[in-house]
Amino acid sequence: MVKTIEWTSAGVVMIDQTKLPLQEVYVTCRTYQEVAEAIRSMVIRGAPAIGVAAAMGVALGVQAAPDKEMDTAIESICGTLAGTRPTAVNLFWALDRMKRAYESVRDQDPEAIRQALIQEAQRIYREDIAINREIGRIGEPLIADSKTVLTHCNAGALATAGYGTALGVVRAAVEAGKRIHVMADETRPYLQGSRLTVWELEQDGIPATLITDSMAGHFLKSGRIGCVVVGADRIAANGDVANKIGTYTVAVLARENGVPFYVAAPISTLDLNLENGDQIPIEQRPAKEVTHLGEVAIAPGGTAVENPAFDVTPNRYISAIITERGLARPPYTESLRKLLAA
Repeated sequence: MVKTIEWTSAGVVMIDQTKLPLQEVYVTCRTYQEVAEAIRSMVIRGAPAIGVAAAMGVALGVQAAPDKEMDTAIESICGTLAGTRPTAVNLFWALDRMKRAYESVRDQDPEAIRQALIQEAQRIYREDIAINREIGRIGEPLIADSKTVLTHCNAGALATAGYGTALGVVRAAVEAGKRIHVMADETRPYLQGSRLTVWELEQDGIPATLITDSMAGHFLKSGRIGCVVVGADRIAANGDVANKIGTYTVAVLARENGVPFYVAAPISTLDLNLENGDQIPIEQRPAKEVTHLGEVAIAPGGTAVENPAFDVTPNRYISAIITERGLARPPYTESLRKLLAA
């Protein structure tokens, strides 16, 4: 399985997801500013992976902070990282956790503080992999043997510290002996499905078929698809889910055709401070992602573009939310709070 991100003595090493699938290139971030730019430019992406990267970015930044300026440095480092991408709540969850870790050791000597933050970042990394495996274990019974699973975007090992959320459920089903086939939406405009999901599944030998986003309804109507499983970047208190743009469309089509629609995400993706999905901030991405494929223009120059990176799927279209603490089912306002308190 691909290693998405790793703490090393040289810095934070991560696979450059902008180069996949044509090149498997790893970059080393030696400063927290480089980690922030890697998040912003989508060298690393996926809500859990962004959270892990942010935690490692804090630990990396503190290594270079002057001994007597730790308080100021922490605020500056976290502020820079928080300004990278607004939608994935895991980013802010990880930064808050690193701040709490700092507060617990801030009276110790500077070297002890630095080591404590490295240990906390590595702990977040290890916990994420364990959480994903538990999500897979809990979600696997929902996957029918010898059926096709439709997914949108990439919620696999590449979107996490390892194993994956939505693809973690698929991996767990395969490990349980089920014969699973994955149908992956290409996921325009950034093509995470075609570039990342299909590549990742091929690495593991899991059968996969690529379709364009506009084909999803056709195949959902065909009876070939047993369920849809996607990830999430933020989940509101009522169960509304922000995920990659196009997810809402798939959810509506799944409901129309009687296909279960599941969301797989860690508890850290819950944002119960938001009553509903209308309050989730939606990141706007550069127009060039829509008007170009790589450096090749596919639209007239000067074309007006809207490019929201995410949309919100209302809770009524979601059959269940799979977390490491169990399944949440409607009414989500009650079930999500129970899981968070567990």
